[in-house]
Amino acid sequence: MDSVAEELESSTQRIGRELFARVRAHPAHLSATQWLDERLMNWGMRDEQIKAHLFRFIDVLPGLSSSAQVMEHLREYSGTVNDRLPGLVRGALGLLPHDGLVGTIVAGVTRMNVRRLARRFIAADDLRGAIRIITDLRRHHLQFTIDLVGEAVLSRAEALGYQQAYLRVIDGLTAHAINSHWLTPGAVNISIKLSALYSQFDPIAPEETSSAVRERLRPILRLARQRGAFINIDMEQYAYKDLTLQIFREVFSEPEFREWKDVGIAMQAYLRCTHADLQHLEEWVRERGTPITVRLVKGAYWDFETVIAAQNNWAAPVFTRKAETDANFELCTTFLMERAAWLRPAIASHNIRSIAHALAVAQQAGLRAGQYEFQMLYGMADQIKSALVGMGQRVRIYTPMGALLPGMAYLVRRLLENTSNESFLRAGFTEHVPEEQLLMNPATRASEVATETPQKSVLEERRVQTFRNEPLADFSREEARAGMRAALGLIAGEVGRDYPLVIGGDRAESGKWIESLNPSHSAQIVGRAAAATVEHANAAVSAAKNAFDGWRDTAPEERVRLLRGAAEIMRRRRNELSAWEVYESGKPWREADADVAEAIDFCEYYAAESLRLFRPQHHDVAGEENAYFYEPRGVTVVIAPWNFPLAILCGMTTAALATGNTVVMKPAEQSPVIAAKLMEIFEEAGFPSGVVNYLPGIGKEIGPTLVGHADVEILAFTGSRPVGLAINEQASRTPLGQAHVKRVIAEMGGKNAVIVDDDADLDEAVLGVAHSAFGYSGQKCSACSRAIVLEGIYDAFLKRLVEVTRSLKVAPAEEPSCFVGPVIDGDALRRIQENIAKGKEEATLACAEDLGALEGKGFYVAPHVFADVAATAAIAQEEIFGPVLAVMKAKNMDAAIALANGTDYALTGGLYSRSPLHIARVRREFRVGNLYINRKITGALVERQPFGGFKLSGGGTKAGGPDYLLNFVVPRTITENTLRHGFAPAGE
Repeated sequence: MDSVAEELESSTQRIGRELFARVRAHPAHLSATQWLDERLMNWGMRDEQIKAHLFRFIDVLPGLSSSAQVMEHLREYSGTVNDRLPGLVRGALGLLPHDGLVGTIVAGVTRMNVRRLARRFIAADDLRGAIRIITDLRRHHLQFTIDLVGEAVLSRAEALGYQQAYLRVIDGLTAHAINSHWLTPGAVNISIKLSALYSQFDPIAPEETSSAVRERLRPILRLARQRGAFINIDMEQYAYKDLTLQIFREVFSEPEFREWKDVGIAMQAYLRCTHADLQHLEEWVRERGTPITVRLVKGAYWDFETVIAAQNNWAAPVFTRKAETDANFELCTTFLMERAAWLRPAIASHNIRSIAHALAVAQQAGLRAGQYEFQMLYGMADQIKSALVGMGQRVRIYTPMGALLPGMAYLVRRLLENTSNESFLRAGFTEHVPEEQLLMNPATRASEVATETPQKSVLEERRVQTFRNEPLADFSREEARAGMRAALGLIAGEVGRDYPLVIGGDRAESGKWIESLNPSHSAQIVGRAAAATVEHANAAVSAAKNAFDGWRDTAPEERVRLLRGAAEIMRRRRNELSAWEVYESGKPWREADADVAEAIDFCEYYAAESLRLFRPQHHDVAGEENAYFYEPRGVTVVIAPWNFPLAILCGMTTAALATGNTVVMKPAEQSPVIAAKLMEIFEEAGFPSGVVNYLPGIGKEIGPTLVGHADVEILAFTGSRPVGLAINEQASRTPLGQAHVKRVIAEMGGKNAVIVDDDADLDEAVLGVAHSAFGYSGQKCSACSRAIVLEGIYDAFLKRLVEVTRSLKVAPAEEPSCFVGPVIDGDALRRIQENIAKGKEEATLACAEDLGALEGKGFYVAPHVFADVAATAAIAQEEIFGPVLAVMKAKNMDAAIALANGTDYALTGGLYSRSPLHIARVRREFRVGNLYINRKITGALVERQPFGGFKLSGGGTKAGGPDYLLNFVVPRTITENTLRHGFAPAGE
């Protein structure tokens, strides 16, 4: 450590000790209720399970409308951790009544206590209350910034509501400031979340999002500048970070706002990229010519960021150790203090070490109080605030304002922060960790911890794990967007080509073509595929049969090598394949990318599973060898759908190939070009001729030949129920020359329901249902086509759902902001329109937007929401396969489960609930193949969520699961007596 660093560290330690002395010289005086709150939080700290259930109860409480509900949830949440509670608490909870006067009183007291707890962190419900709080803050020489907490912005109406709320707050606070004679530049300080201004805020479409946000932001900025208020842009989750910075730079580079100084932005030190972002921000500020304020925070979404990264197999964008975050905070603090003329520092922390370091750096940089400030949260660390004020420092309080129910997410974050195992406040003021430990240099701690517990790299983890899902593209990153744009441009020059049949390695044409149309622009031909004849179908089966013996006897390890080679080719061509799906199947960017990632997953997963499956099992005894093993069945015909044109075709095909079967691929008539690309990949990977054959054709012309062929052993089908049942029926016959029973793997449709409990989180439920119902225009067998909503929440749910649906963008699939693209073809369009017409006769049409300029340019259907749908209505029973949702009302959970189970299908289903008992009950009684709780019901991942249904949704197999390959093999047992005249080989 050089002399400058040593001097800085010495100053930091000295200032830190002074701060501790000031804090402990004036301990907090708690009221009786505050003391009780502290005891509750301290008790919850000791047991992570109790803490989790306590916070979940606090989270659900504002959504409960009756005392009986409050008491029931209190019982349910305590019951899940009953064995961990003190005996006195268990006894008291056991005596709690369900209802009646005592129950009402207990429920009321519970609500009052939680509301009081919320008011420790959420300052006020409304502007009048906020003014009272601000007045008190100023009396204690504290500044403020107002944050509007609230429910997630899911619709255009809600976004406009937030814009008006910001305008009202600025108007009201500045008017009060003028009347109170305390209006100085920046005295009224407002924090704004940009995502609150645009419901379709999405980094996949940065230009469109920026334009929409800036349009709604400008009136706020104009009013703030006119009234002398300060505007700070908050930072949200990592996915929004680059877009937030982009919008900030763009709007404050506009001539109208370029010279305005009273603006700022938050930066999060727990992000690994923050120091680099600050460097870029400085470059822009110098170019702009006007300084800004930077609020440096550590970050409030650590759990969210790490979970999302883990779910998507992405590298975590945040530091995974607190000491690393603290060290980066100090690094960024130094950067800001040294550039305070351009990036005015606002140091936001409750950590005395971090604050002391900031003060030491400020002294070293020659800054005086007022050239920087400290910021802290309302309701936390009051002694530290007082200590800083006593040292002549400016302290600003981040002051949330809003109703209790919408603000509950903020409250839970604050409670988690207060009770975190690594919280400075907990360590310093609850657990009384020694000062010298709390003031230790975080860079030293970070290096020590890193030495003790080195992290595994992603590559090292891959070597340990047999299978790992292919990460989805992160379109919040510019490199991912640029790759997709480039691929779309490349493919635009390749459309319209011809694709011959591939049979036994040879190309063939039939003189008849299947024209594949772009659903987004129906006049555009994506490509032409040769339409196979019956003769071609027979030839393809013959080629597959001739190749079977050699492929069957190929070592499993060699088959795995080829499959993994195909996966690598797909990785290399990933953007190209995604672009083909955009053009041919009308899939929006994320849907197309996910389909390619799933195809890669199938290659890798079935390769790994085949090695496990083909490992012989021995159950030998003395004098006898017993071997149990599997061998492939034979020729497999794969009949695939168009909605997952690469993933499902690849999945069924690679399952057959991994197990030593040969394949005839019959792709859907609407997506033969993508299938041709898959055939190219198999050939490039080195699969022998005839092992895979490409046979596009008209289903009704060649389907019966393939299904009925005596040499076909396996029929793997995914598609509609009528076709699937017809295949089962035909395959049950045994034509002359067929010496086997055909194995049929039929995955068919669904009429999937999501139950919305009356205690559900409306933000999550509405968004989850909308995404499940209208993602890829509802063209998924897993899509939500029925929302079954308990009557207590029905009206509120329907109102928000309708507004969300109206806000979804219907657009050509190549547009990055497209959420609802076209349906696949004209036949689908007509069928969906017929079902909509039925729905209008059976129920109330609650939402159907006009298509506007898209009308007639492609196969577009706007999302439709029908309300008050009866259980027997056609739109509640028949699979529609389009963006049509039936909303049904249920009196209670009994009725909801009966409705959910009341169809011929059993594919997917969902539940939004915060009741542990209802969750447990639905897990038992909602009979579907894939049940999703408190998340959308689409987007199953290989291995993680093996996919498939039963009843008339399919035969009960699970694609991407550990038992799927068993469909493609026959088990054999060989027993050999090795005893010869009393002699057995040595070792037996």
